[in-house]
Amino acid sequence: MSGSDAARAMWEQRFGGEGYHYGTDPNGFLGEHEPTLPQGSVLLLAEGEGRNAVFLAGTGRDTHSVDLTESGVAKTRRLAAERGVEVHAEVGDLAVHDIGAERWDAVVSIFAHMPPSVRRDLHARVIRALRPGGVFLLEAYTPDQIGRGTGGPQLPEMTMTLAGLRDELAGLEFVHAVETERDIVEGAGHTGVGAVVQVIARKPG
Repeated sequence: MSGSDAARAMWEQRFGGEGYHYGTDPNGFLGEHEPTLPQGSVLLLAEGEGRNAVFLAGTGRDTHSVDLTESGVAKTRRLAAERGVEVHAEVGDLAVHDIGAERWDAVVSIFAHMPPSVRRDLHARVIRALRPGGVFLLEAYTPDQIGRGTGGPQLPEMTMTLAGLRDELAGLEFVHAVETERDIVEGAGHTGVGAVVQVIARKPG
């Protein structure tokens, strides 16, 4: 079983239950900073069960999402239908999924943890996929999260740092960039104080 196959099996099991593992409310950082995202088209990476996509669709944006799992995408569509909004949700492996060129006004990455080689390549493709003036918003766990028991991967290389993101996202203009701790209450999956990195960065043009 390849790494992506093992990850898919783990997430299919996690999202396969009736409930929403990370709840149905949007991520707090995204909710607070949603006004910084342009109107227009937005892509959400590794979107899971749809809570953030449904939130952004409710703001009138043309909302698209990608997740590795069939079960996550099915829940995204179900939640969108329940909320009366439209999300274009599809199954895709972000290691190879085509996210286009100068296609999106905004791209959102919330706790989208993946192996470093995949992440670096994906972030390079995010820069290409943003339209001039487009905005990338990201929140992820830092290595300080390891061992806290409040969510996130337990392998340091799967986490992110601000220094690493500044390198991977070179070419974007950072308008918000911090490593911090905050209370995170997002379903059973994320509950408690988390060590996170937060980035909002704009493509020049």
